[in-house]
Amino acid sequence: MLLPAFPRPHRDDALIAIAGLAGGLLLRALGLHNNAGVRPLDGPWITLVPLVVMAAMELLRQTSPRTALTVGTLALVLDLFTPGNLVTLLMYTDLMYAAVLYGSPEMARRLPYATALTTIAATIGLIAWYREPHALLLGLIIGLVSIGPAATGALVRNHRDAADTARLRAEQTALLAEMDRTQAVNAERARMARELHDLVANHLSAIAIHSTAALSLDKPETTRQALTVIRENSVAGLAEMRRLIGLLRDSGGGQEPAAAPTLDAVDALIAQARANGEPSGLRFTLHDDRDGAASLPAPVELAAYRIAQESLTNALKHAAAGEVAVRITGEPGDALTVTVTSPFGQRPGPRAPGSGAGLVGMRERVALLGGEFEAGPVAGTDRGPVVWRVRALLPMEKDKEPTAWAQ
Repeated sequence: MLLPAFPRPHRDDALIAIAGLAGGLLLRALGLHNNAGVRPLDGPWITLVPLVVMAAMELLRQTSPRTALTVGTLALVLDLFTPGNLVTLLMYTDLMYAAVLYGSPEMARRLPYATALTTIAATIGLIAWYREPHALLLGLIIGLVSIGPAATGALVRNHRDAADTARLRAEQTALLAEMDRTQAVNAERARMARELHDLVANHLSAIAIHSTAALSLDKPETTRQALTVIRENSVAGLAEMRRLIGLLRDSGGGQEPAAAPTLDAVDALIAQARANGEPSGLRFTLHDDRDGAASLPAPVELAAYRIAQESLTNALKHAAAGEVAVRITGEPGDALTVTVTSPFGQRPGPRAPGSGAGLVGMRERVALLGGEFEAGPVAGTDRGPVVWRVRALLPMEKDKEPTAWAQ
């Protein structure tokens, strides 16, 4: 017959079992007993049986608390019919405490009530049997042995569960804080990437186009004109880079941030684009149909300016010869629409390479404001040549906050 395999006992349980067994043997050697009166089992070694069984159950107090308490209860009942050993009683109180602390939640919830009912029933039975006042004292002893350890175990377990819950909540809070920090860092990096691209891409595109023209055309006048444009754009780009780097390095707030560009500065963008796009046969026009007296929310105005700037930069890079038209429309309280159309097709002159980051940045700006964005080839007016159209619809409700600052 195979005996059930129990888990290896904890080190503390083994120490408790050894200490209990040694203490019980010492009391027996000194002839100290705690049961008086009638003792049906009064052999020379009978007291050792409950003591050894109880010490063995101490080994299972954490790994198998239900089994330890059941067998320990039987050993305690056997001890009542012997001269008795005080250490056996003390070890039983520890088994009761461990059963509530380490047992299943259902066992921990029911055991204190079960011990209370058992104590009441035992007290009533003792009073009916002895019909003497000292029966109440025996009932009090039973309550101390059963109810006291069970209630203590329940109290300790509740505090332990509360501590575990608080620790888990703290870990979850720390995890959420780390996720928020990561999202904030990623959002800031994306914002910086958009800003850097919009500030420098226009100047670098013009430099790339005119340097290619200067290398491919062996004309002194053309070369001188291209070098002039290259110098102007490199100086302007360098100034923008220095301003942006200064803002990033100034963590103490000593440097005043530069004012955000507005749609009133689109005229300057058009003028710069005309100078940069002249060698490629590009013409630039602006149609601003807004109400000049109406004010725009700052995030909307900045996003519209950046979209127009990036669209003009893309036209300088990729558009065929022809007209590039920028149209801005909108009514106060409604939505602002920015539409940029440029000739679509191959052009014979030099062109700068593109990475696609500009379209991604424009789409992100519009999404942050809850608007609509589309970019792609469409048929021209009156079924004319195909044009590349960028269209951004930006809501202008005063009471609507953007999901993030659309920079």
